[in-house]
Amino acid sequence: MVNSIYKENLFSEKTVLITGGGTGIGFRTARELAQLGATVFLAGRTAEKLNVSADFIRKENGNAHPITCNIRDEENVQDCIEKVLELTKKSGFGEGRIDYLVNNAGGQFPSPAENISAKGWKAVIETNLSGTFNVSKEVFNKSMKQYGGAIVNVLANFRNGFPMLSHTGAARAGVDNLTKSLAVEWGRYGVRINSVAPGVIQTSGLDKYPEEFKSFILGFGKNNQANRLGTEAEIAAGIIFLLSPAASFITGETLKIDGAESLYSPVYPPADHKNFYKFED
Repeated sequence: MVNSIYKENLFSEKTVLITGGGTGIGFRTARELAQLGATVFLAGRTAEKLNVSADFIRKENGNAHPITCNIRDEENVQDCIEKVLELTKKSGFGEGRIDYLVNNAGGQFPSPAENISAKGWKAVIETNLSGTFNVSKEVFNKSMKQYGGAIVNVLANFRNGFPMLSHTGAARAGVDNLTKSLAVEWGRYGVRINSVAPGVIQTSGLDKYPEEFKSFILGFGKNNQANRLGTEAEIAAGIIFLLSPAASFITGETLKIDGAESLYSPVYPPADHKNFYKFED
């Protein structure tokens, strides 16, 4: 009989920190990891949202803990990681370490590049790029340098530029390169680092955009081979695969989860069809 790695308690006795874990892709990922046996820490800036999400996971018999954290603030990140490590020691579900990190937190706003202020540019870069670095560095120094682990960064489909979102496109491209750099530097410590690059996803995050821009985004399904938007569940599945032992020989890579949107060509555009399986609740 094959000794498959896909077991019911695949992440049993493992600790996972998920930034932006209270909503959207982060929350869906946290729910699945908890059901697979992990203890999940949901990090974010809004305590109320985190508490609601952690309670929801507990009602599903998962082990979840909210941690308020501003990833743009280096000192606040340091305090956040210390709290997670203290809780793992006190609660007896870990050895004071973080086994997995999902850098999911991010944010942006639609705007032509010429209208983006210096303040707006800096805010998006600090959140998406600097925030990812801040958390990764602290988790590495406080835990993974000693115990090893795996990190997954959540990017976006920036391969062909990112019109109307040039600030986040630049930041996500930076994280893509950071993924490769850290994979090489930290591999000797038993740390794997990969990224996922979602296409356009049907997620609660779309509600933050102006209605006109939201309607524009919702029509993007015609630009990929699946002929629809992706789901939070499909992105969570990719993240969990990269964290799991199934990806033990993969590091420094970015997995595109976009229905081949990044391969769109006007010479051979996608056709309207209903054949793709859709993974969701």
